[in-house]
Amino acid sequence: MQLLDSNAVDAKQVSPTQMKIELNTPRPWATRKRDRQEGMTLVEIMIVVIIMALMATAVGVAVLPQLESARRSSSRTDASALQGAVTIYIAQNARAGCPTVEDLIESGLLDRSKRTTDAWDNDFRIECNGLNVEVVSNGPDGVPSEDDVYGSERGEEG
Repeated sequence: MQLLDSNAVDAKQVSPTQMKIELNTPRPWATRKRDRQEGMTLVEIMIVVIIMALMATAVGVAVLPQLESARRSSSRTDASALQGAVTIYIAQNARAGCPTVEDLIESGLLDRSKRTTDAWDNDFRIECNGLNVEVVSNGPDGVPSEDDVYGSERGEEG
């Protein structure tokens, strides 16, 4: 069979049979494309993974400060509730002194199912000075310092 030269092709010189043969002749670039497997390359997958890691980092940077703020707020609320229970305990048991969390649970002022530690799972400090009661969370470091969380407004600014 004869292949036609595209420069010499004239509509009058080419028969329909020859044209059909020329159109159905496989082209080298077409066969290579068919042999190639479909899918993603390793480089494409790595680019997607890197983009996802960057997005996760951006979300983490935005969320972590809010998490710390939520823990402080939760500890402040829990300390305030505990402070109310301590005040009631002292009013009912004037001679007993400053109670512990266990004393409050045994007296029925705190429910065992309620949270009795701060957001960092540290025990609250209960400080009694006469009728003045302070319930304090030691904060994220777990030791008394400037970052403590108070059940009242005292000490929140500094």
